[in-house]
Amino acid sequence: MSNERLFIFDTTLRDGEQVPGCQLSLGKKVKLAKKLAAMGVDVIEAGFPASGQEDFDSVVAISKEVSKARVCALTRANEKDIDLAARALEYATYKRIHTGIGTSDYHIQGKFRSTREDILERAIGCVKYAKRYVEDIEFYAEDAGRTDNDYLARVVEAVIKAGATVVNIPDTTGYCLPEEYGAKIRYLMENVSGIHNIIISTHCHNDLGLATANTLQGVLNGARQVEVTINGIGERAGNTSLEEVVMIINSHKLPYQIDVKPIYIHDLSNTVSSMMNMPVQANKAIVGRNAFAHSSGIHQDGVIKERSTYEIINPEDVGIDSNMIILSARSGRAALKAHLKSFGVDIDNGKLDDVYKRFVELAEKNKYFSNADVLKLVRKDYKKMQRYSLEYMQVTSGKEPIRPVASIGVMDNGNLIESSASGSGPVDAVIRAINSAIILKKDNDAGRKTLTTFSITAVESGSEVVGKAHITISYDKNIYHGHAAHTDIIVASAEAYIDAINKIAE
Repeated sequence: MSNERLFIFDTTLRDGEQVPGCQLSLGKKVKLAKKLAAMGVDVIEAGFPASGQEDFDSVVAISKEVSKARVCALTRANEKDIDLAARALEYATYKRIHTGIGTSDYHIQGKFRSTREDILERAIGCVKYAKRYVEDIEFYAEDAGRTDNDYLARVVEAVIKAGATVVNIPDTTGYCLPEEYGAKIRYLMENVSGIHNIIISTHCHNDLGLATANTLQGVLNGARQVEVTINGIGERAGNTSLEEVVMIINSHKLPYQIDVKPIYIHDLSNTVSSMMNMPVQANKAIVGRNAFAHSSGIHQDGVIKERSTYEIINPEDVGIDSNMIILSARSGRAALKAHLKSFGVDIDNGKLDDVYKRFVELAEKNKYFSNADVLKLVRKDYKKMQRYSLEYMQVTSGKEPIRPVASIGVMDNGNLIESSASGSGPVDAVIRAINSAIILKKDNDAGRKTLTTFSITAVESGSEVVGKAHITISYDKNIYHGHAAHTDIIVASAEAYIDAINKIAE
């Protein structure tokens, strides 16, 4: 069976940005849009131009900067909205107007104080008016999830005749059960004239935790576009998660062709989380920090022997260096040995017994057992395996006009390299100093190392708070991750950055 094309419509910049406190600057919107295009999404919903000047400007800017993906602008079913959307999309290489109206009786009676016949005419009218500007028109039947199927079929057939190229069937309130939503799509596919000449789209919300399940049921029953957001962000409980849909299709080898490159998932998840100040829950599928973490001794033993025993996705496929063996008092010798080996420390079984005994004593005292704690047990062996290590660091900073300055000493195969630099903040100063001290082969051309993501997580550890740093470096078209933990978050940041550089140097 040949794979059918499934289009990925990302609405992170429109529906995702509607979350209170998650509004982005114009520059950040453009940066994120370019990352989404590089990832391979087919359509980027760039904003709702009639909602304000900021959204209008963002659609204009994204239209100018993004040439591979189709740029989409949202409107209501009125001429003024559509006029503004058309103006905002003027510079787009590929453009789409997304217009529509509520079709459920909840909306018709409660919101519009209208009738089904009036709404039908308004739906036809908005599609015909938008068609004056662009060929590609997507119509949304808001609250289709709670719309009577017979009436919904009438609306869908009418807007197809009016010129719609895509028809969106939103479960706006996240109310539908998966079987119910799938049956709705199937009903339309079987009862609407002309439906096989256009694309049916899903747009599912997560109010009952069913967004991804509903989306997949929509696809299995005939939808060929899915509307999603990075990390599943969006109104109320959020939208269907892009990463979940993509990895379900890949993991189950479903017969659909998608252009999204999964290797970008982790980086985009971190970018969206950082830009929008929306932490990703630890147990979030695919992108949560525990998604590939194993703490049970039984699980650790299994995944060390054969990854597929407890993992259905290879973490490297979504841009994560590897799974995480979370060491605790429940961990066995195999887990400790494997963890040390991941740092380049390979110790024999005779020495392992002594290290493991000390490890258990330390693990029973601490709630959190960091990589730094593990490496303290075999510090001499570890330093021999690492090319670069932080020998010392001193940072001075203060309120403007004082500019932060960092002085560092880095060991390079036993040789001390010293450097200093100033920066916009203490972490920036440290990274600049490290870059000055550690010059890699391609640092002077397009392959130079670039910090792409940076995060600090506070972790309780007895009476101390440990800062766990995660840094991502882009170098020579590849992504490298660095991790470190320390009670001083600046030290943690420096060691995480050097940890990533060591992986490049390998």
